[in-house]
Amino acid sequence: MLARSVAATQGAGRVDAQLCHSLCSLRPELPRLHYPAGRGSRKYRAGQEAGQMGVAQINRILKANEYSHTLPRGPASHGVLGFHSNLLPSNHPSEDRRSGATCLPGGGLLLGVFDGHAGPACAHAVSQRLFYYIAVATLPLRTLAELEQAVQEERAVPPLLEWHKHPQDHSGSHSGQDAFHSLRAYWQLRLQGQDGGSISSALVDAFSRLDDDLSLEAQAHLRMSPPRRGSLPGRSLTCPLQVALSGCTACVVHVSQGVLHVANLGDSRAVLGVQEAGGGWSALSLTADHNAQNPAELRRVAGEHPAAERRTAVRHGRLLGLLLPFRAFGDVRFKWSSEALAHLCETRPDVLAAVGGVRAPQNYLTPPYLSARPEVTCHRIRAADKFLVLATDGLWELMHRQTVVQLVGQQLAASHSSQSQQTSSAVTMTTLMGAPGQPVSSQPSSSGGLGSAAPV
Repeated sequence: MLARSVAATQGAGRVDAQLCHSLCSLRPELPRLHYPAGRGSRKYRAGQEAGQMGVAQINRILKANEYSHTLPRGPASHGVLGFHSNLLPSNHPSEDRRSGATCLPGGGLLLGVFDGHAGPACAHAVSQRLFYYIAVATLPLRTLAELEQAVQEERAVPPLLEWHKHPQDHSGSHSGQDAFHSLRAYWQLRLQGQDGGSISSALVDAFSRLDDDLSLEAQAHLRMSPPRRGSLPGRSLTCPLQVALSGCTACVVHVSQGVLHVANLGDSRAVLGVQEAGGGWSALSLTADHNAQNPAELRRVAGEHPAAERRTAVRHGRLLGLLLPFRAFGDVRFKWSSEALAHLCETRPDVLAAVGGVRAPQNYLTPPYLSARPEVTCHRIRAADKFLVLATDGLWELMHRQTVVQLVGQQLAASHSSQSQQTSSAVTMTTLMGAPGQPVSSQPSSSGGLGSAAPV
């Protein structure tokens, strides 16, 4: 699956170009790709299918999930003009999710892309809930105390986020009582501590706390729900156990007062587009992949387990020979104790059947093996920094980061030139991806896609 986000930046001020693009528009010379058959996926060869589709049909597919949002000028936007996103799924239901929100009051802009695996449930829950945890982690204690007092007095709780969503995005039932109680417990815990932590530490704490809550809610669900046939729908987005058994990676950017904080969990990437003095473009990576291709991650995993497991903790480039990303939300199959997993298999065969098996992996000796602790990068925006691309591995497997930055930069330059000849004309997805009636590409990609863009 592919998810990507683009944020254009310029010093502590603003730029007047906005961009989001589909994978196909980025690389029209893509080779013929085959959509592998899978549960719920479409089966066709891209070249053959694209040849049978007309221009209007191709454009409908590529543009069906476009979303653009312009932020009002002023301090509350933290210099961000707006953002754009797009989703091009490769399976149904799509396992990708996107989120964009403004923290209230005045806490900065959050953009995130979430790449699910083993179903969409975890990515869906995280995309709905993570930003609330980040808001709680970054708010001053005085504000949290006011929230707690409002709840105690049964008054309306002031909103923490202003969401910016595509009308067709999956809305969820993750604002229910269980989720609220978990969030409230988090801010109550914060009220017992000290104020004034850094954004970086707040992001780490929010990620870790949400993952812990997802696990605890799944365990509570196990204790309270009796086993019965069909009690865990295979594609449920709401069942806490389904959320915890599936998983997702996440790449989130927090923009505030001219500073980017990028929190990455898994194998997604954030790449900054930098315009050089001569007008050319260079790519600056702000994240590192959490997989076997990263020597530092291999050392981290090896250091967290006995020396006797060095040949088994990572096998064939995968965690315990099974999972590609070394960090992710959910995936409790790689986190719970062997006893907890065995008890689950013995007492809940319905769960085992619904999710295709949750038995402990081979050589499961010293869990947890999978981490939900993100790696956070802080970057102060410079005048030469023009945009940020957030994307899951689906994009980077097909395109080098320099190619992505070069193509985005060219689009930005073209849109800026066009805008200079117009008055108060906003750049739209149609402007950047092609005029109506002109196909962006005749060959779909084998990866699903999700993107958003935020000029700052």
